[in-house]
Order: sequence, then C-alpha cells, then structure tokens
Amino acid sequence: MKSFFYFIVLFLCSFYVHAQENSPFRTGFEETIPSKILGQQRKIWIHIPNSNGGDKIKNRGNYPVVYVLDGSENFNTVVGITEHMEESSLCPPMIVVGIVPDDRLSELTTGSDKELPNVTGNGEKFISFVERELIPYIDSNYPTTTYKTLIGHSLGGLTVINTLLHHPNLFNAYVSLEASLWWNNKKSVEEAKAILPVQNYQGKTLFMAMANRMERGMDTLSVQKDTSGYTALIRSNLELIKLLNSNNKNQLRYSYKFYTDDDHPSVRLIGEYDALRFVFAFYRLKIYESELQNPTFKLDSVIVAHYKKVSENMGYSVKPDESQVNNLGYQMLGKKQYKKAENLFKLNVANYPYSGNCYDSIGDFYLASGEKNKAIEAFKKALTLKAIPETKEKLNKLLNGKS
Repeated sequence: MKSFFYFIVLFLCSFYVHAQENSPFRTGFEETIPSKILGQQRKIWIHIPNSNGGDKIKNRGNYPVVYVLDGSENFNTVVGITEHMEESSLCPPMIVVGIVPDDRLSELTTGSDKELPNVTGNGEKFISFVERELIPYIDSNYPTTTYKTLIGHSLGGLTVINTLLHHPNLFNAYVSLEASLWWNNKKSVEEAKAILPVQNYQGKTLFMAMANRMERGMDTLSVQKDTSGYTALIRSNLELIKLLNSNNKNQLRYSYKFYTDDDHPSVRLIGEYDALRFVFAFYRLKIYESELQNPTFKLDSVIVAHYKKVSENMGYSVKPDESQVNNLGYQMLGKKQYKKAENLFKLNVANYPYSGNCYDSIGDFYLASGEKNKAIEAFKKALTLKAIPETKEKLNKLLNGKS
C-alpha cells in the first residue's frame, strides 16, 4: 500500500516536472508576478483570444477567464479547446491563465496523507494567493469579465473540489479531472458530507471526469467494494458523486463522466473539452435550415432572446456575437431575404457602432437592394472607423458611377 502511493505521487510529480522542462510555449506569453502570500515570484502563462488580436488592448471587448492549474501541462490544450469552441460559436472568446506549479504536492493539497507524513499541504495559502493576488492582477491588467472557471487535473482536481467546498463564490464553474480525492484519508469527501447539504450553489457549475483505472472485469459498481490502493482515486470520486446526487436541492448544476477508454494522463484533453461544452451548454445558438429558409422567421428576435438567456447565465450583459450575426446577415442576403438581412445588419450596427466592418456589411446590403445613396453613406462611415481597402474600392466605384 505504502509503496503504491509513493509510486503514484512520484509519478505525478515527475510527470509534471518533465512537462515544465520541455514545454514549447507558442500559444501565449509568460509573466512573473510577485506574491507576498507565497513569498516568491510566480510564473503565469496567459492567452488572449485570437479574436482580440492576441493582445491585451481593453477597448476590443472583455472576456471570461479560465484559470488552469498545472498550467505548464494543461495550458496549451485548454487554449486550443477554447479557440476551437469560440470559432464554432460554442462559447465566448476567453482569456486563459495557466498557473505554472512550484511545489505542486504542497500547494495543491491540504494537511498530510498517512502515506506521506513528511508532506504538509499548503493548499489554503495557495488559494489565498489565487484569490487575493492573482485574480486581482489579471482583472487589473487584462480585459476581463466577472465569469471565472477553474480547471484542475489529479492533485489539481483535488484543489478544484476543495475550492468548491470552501470558497464556492470564487469561481462560477469548477472542472475536476481525475481528482486525487483519496488524499488525507478522503478528507475532502468527508467535508463534503457536511457542506453540500447546507451550501447554496445557485449559479455554480461543476464537471467531474474519471478515467478507467480498474482491473479487467471491474465496473463502476463492483469497484466500490474494492479495497486496493490502485482504485482509491476512482472510489473516492464515485463517493463524492453519490453525495452530489443525494444533495440536489443545493442548486449546484453538475455533471460527471466516466471515460472507459482513457487513463489518468489521457483523460485531460477529452475531459477538458467535455467539461467546457457542459459549462457553456447555454451558449450555443441552434438555428435550423428550415428556419433560415422561412422568410417570416424572425431571426433577429431569436438571436436577441438567445443572448438575453446567455447574459442571465453569465451574470452580465452579453451582446450578440458580431461575426455570427454578420455571417447570418450575408446568408440571408445570398438567399435574397432582404428584410431578414437588413434586420441582422442593423442589429450589428446598433450593438457595435464603432465597428467599421458592421457599416461595410450594411453598405453591401444597401448596394444589393439598390439603395446607392445609403450604400455610399455606410461605406464612408466605415472608412472613418477603419481603413478597409475593399470598402474604399467599393466607395470609389460608386462615386465614379461604375456600380
């Protein structure tokens, strides 16, 4: 038993140290911030959405933030997922902050485990750093909103659960991947028995992922009767899930998934994706082709109503996505559904009055519908906001009587 836990801890630590030493850094940039709480300089990796140009100019919009534990290992995958989901209109553009570990065994645990009596976890001090120094730093220096997500794997997953239990208002969404809930004789699970029935989690979301770490012939029911150290992680996670199921009046929105074909390291990528799909399930706008074909379908009204619900879930006002509305406007223009196209382009102009592209698009609409003077006016307005070569070319043609 003791040798097993030593093997697991050493494996996890060496796995992450190796990742730190060999991680190419291509998807963001690194900063070092001082921490009085931890008494050290801390490295963080930061990704600004590609739709913002990858920089921190605040006047282009404000973004939710995803905080990623063990950032040197998990940062790149989360960045890739958030960028893909944004491009697919499955989530808003988001800033990703990866916290590069120092002494991860200490900072991602609380107390000590009987198998490692010489290790004393300082998890509360670490979370205090996150709450009182890191988050204020990010909010002061980057274009953020109030919506925050915390993602952690293994010991990081343990930290996610501890934060949900003891600091439930620090984040809006919590993602726990293969959490090491066996730590310290399942202390977190024991604490959950007292906290989950009385804590109000309204507006909070939790996703848990578990990998297949069982012997051949075992399933998630039979493993709960096992007593071997190798199944301690999945058994402790299943125990917490039972507690979540029996305390469904605390308003926590949660889901969990068991990945039959994944192990402890591989579950991270698929778990991160499924987690963010669940967290932002409310964000996707589903419009059927039959509705696009229907000239009487009020597409602009549906979009406005959808983003009103998105705003309710995010906790602040979220405008309809400029690119999404623009693309739909051109679709309607291509189908010669001019009224629907006009309403969409006007919606974008109203929401983004300083966007040259919005005025260029409505200029295209006026050009297609034969309203030359309005097209000229729109193109001129676009060029006062942004130098767009295509817009200038279209305007010159109109002014020279070539269109």
